[in-house]
Amino acid sequence: MTERAPQKVETRRSHLRLGLVTPARNEASLIEQTIQSVVAQTVHPVRWIIVSDGSTDGTDEIAQAHAARHEWIEYLRMPERRDRHFGGKAIAFHAGYERLRHLEFDIIGNLDADITLEKDHFEFFLDRFSEKPRLGVAGAPFREGTHQYNYRFTSIEHVSGACQLFRRGCFDEIGGYKPAEIGGVDLVAVITARMMGWETRSFPEKTCFHHRKMGSAERGPLEIAFMGGVADYRLGMHPLWEVFRTPYQMTKRPVIVAGALRFLGFFWAMACRMKKVIQPKVEEFRRREQMARLRASWRSLVPTFRAASAKGGPPA
Repeated sequence: MTERAPQKVETRRSHLRLGLVTPARNEASLIEQTIQSVVAQTVHPVRWIIVSDGSTDGTDEIAQAHAARHEWIEYLRMPERRDRHFGGKAIAFHAGYERLRHLEFDIIGNLDADITLEKDHFEFFLDRFSEKPRLGVAGAPFREGTHQYNYRFTSIEHVSGACQLFRRGCFDEIGGYKPAEIGGVDLVAVITARMMGWETRSFPEKTCFHHRKMGSAERGPLEIAFMGGVADYRLGMHPLWEVFRTPYQMTKRPVIVAGALRFLGFFWAMACRMKKVIQPKVEEFRRREQMARLRASWRSLVPTFRAASAKGGPPA
């Protein structure tokens, strides 16, 4: 009598479905490993739209080759444009999202073309969305080389734009990504989701790997630091928050200089009264959150200072 082969045990708890979009502009050197990472996932999206945002370096050929090999991968070409900016990325994402609208899916993902993931990344997050009905946006901290998000300085409610996963209803309710040349479209989307009552959360149990330093595609480190401060102002950051986060920014390379330039960029933009790229109600909500976090941080330090004062010396 022939023995039956043991059946594969289904361990996945969620039956939610994923749609995925990757805007890619001149990513020929990195997109292959991103595609291989998604192909290796334990759960595949119902459809993955790779949007070539006017690429001129061979990105198209790589995407087309994989689309021909996997029926759930689709290639979409956008017209060429001169500049590389985040407004174009948001437009490319929405072009891909429109190609998905007729399909049945519950979660929509935005995956950068220079990211690799652990094999069960999507399975893990579909389970989290299934467990938490009010979870609107979720993701994992990213690692760049040896650097990884430090949650002593970053709220667990922030979700990196490198790989953001939205509940479809949440994404539609916030109106998707709002194009802005200075970037921050992913940040504004997460803040807007919280403002509308959705839970947003990063899960440190998982990690995604970023293979290009953020913002480094066409800029040097000093320009990145200064323009980061300008972006902080234009994206509605509270001045007091910028002051208190400067010491942490000074630990980044180039040490001291990076933080000082970011601080200078913020207050230069304030002095110039540069136009904000965030809606007033979203800015107000963001600033309230930042002030609440500063007050909570201060309250947590008070017992330490009191104990030190009672002992007759400064805290260790």
